[in-house]
Amino acid sequence: MDDKKPKGNGSDDDTYVIEDTGDSIEDIEHEMEIAAQEADDTLSRHTHAPEPAEAPAAPGDPGAAEWKNRYVRTMADFENFRKRTERDKADFFRYALAGTFKEILPVLDNFDRSLEHAEEGDDFHRGVHLIYKQLYDILQRAGLKPITETGVAFNPNFHEAVVTEENASLPNHSVAAILQKGYFLHDRLLRPALVKVAVGGPDDRDGVE
Repeated sequence: MDDKKPKGNGSDDDTYVIEDTGDSIEDIEHEMEIAAQEADDTLSRHTHAPEPAEAPAAPGDPGAAEWKNRYVRTMADFENFRKRTERDKADFFRYALAGTFKEILPVLDNFDRSLEHAEEGDDFHRGVHLIYKQLYDILQRAGLKPITETGVAFNPNFHEAVVTEENASLPNHSVAAILQKGYFLHDRLLRPALVKVAVGGPDDRDGVE
């Protein structure tokens, strides 16, 4: 514990120093618990120790109280650090497979193309569809979300316009067709959807005062 005692002479510098030794969070928590016990012992000695007969009893040592306050603040900072670390760890595991998912997306594209060109209802189409559904269900349970909706407003955050089409039946700058699906992993974009954008139709603001 010598490397974690207050440094300096007297009360000129009683800052509590925790060196980065590469210890785990559990080791640091154990060290902080020991420091807490030492703080309580120090405060108890100064508060409850009997004063000499010739001197009146002091209510407490302000230095020890200040040390205790610093410990409490340090523990609060450490608790914030612990929560932030746990949040970062959870995000890491949540998106750890993002690279693998990106490599699987072309396989899903090939399944889509095979299903589009195979004659629906024959044995080949049914077999491919069953394999595709099995794989797709596994990926969805892991957080994969497709971007497939048409008729919605074009959003450059997850749509990529490939071609435009004159279509008066759809709102201007809306998605007329999905040319290649886009995907999210949970709420993080893996790949934008390639889309056909309708132009020449009514503007969404028409009729809105």
